Amino acid sequence: MSILIAPSILAADFGTLNTEVEMLNVSDADYIHIDIMDGVFVPNISFGFPVIESIKKLSSKPLDFHLMIQNPDLYIDQCVESGAAIISVHYEACPHLHRTIQSIQQKGVKAGVVLNPHTPVSVLEDVIDMLDLVLIMSVNPGFGGQKFIENTYQKVAKLQQMAIKNPDLLIEVDGGVNLQNAKQLIESGANMLVAGSAIFASKNPLNTINEFKSV
Repeated sequence: MSILIAPSILAADFGTLNTEVEMLNVSDADYIHIDIMDGVFVPNISFGFPVIESIKKLSSKPLDFHLMIQNPDLYIDQCVESGAAIISVHYEACPHLHRTIQSIQQKGVKAGVVLNPHTPVSVLEDVIDMLDLVLIMSVNPGFGGQKFIENTYQKVAKLQQMAIKNPDLLIEVDGGVNLQNAKQLIESGANMLVAGSAIFASKNPLNTINEFKSV
């Protein structure tokens, strides 16, 4: 499986959102990563559905939704209507995880589960065979630009071992991902990387995306 790259639009310049999305459209990026924060589950607020729907209209890339919110079940329909190709929910926010996953997949959308840095991958043992994606947070969610947590490599490797029951599983990593740690993440078992400031703050985002794809 080739490495998938999902630039995080949260790191883009929202003053020139149209230009930023157009850049991604012509890039080798596979998805646009959409971080939705509610200020409750995480101590930050990102943007709401009107902005996301604008991104949908501009984008020719599929959208990868990461819901950092309480009660994500309430917003699944709206995410689908806003163009989600993937909807990932936090394990920590879903008391009925099995039902939430089924609800997403019944909408014809890929379902992912996100694990905070302190949450072991073993909690997914009973659902891993039904998942499309697992997102490993390599920083504490809520803010960009944080330092990468080194234990992530071991966590990804453990998840890859568990994924023997689901060989098509996407193993995504988000938080502090850059060209310096991408190779080791891929060698550990990741096959999808989210990068924000590493792409949008670079001198040439298109070249940076190409570099990620060729790691």
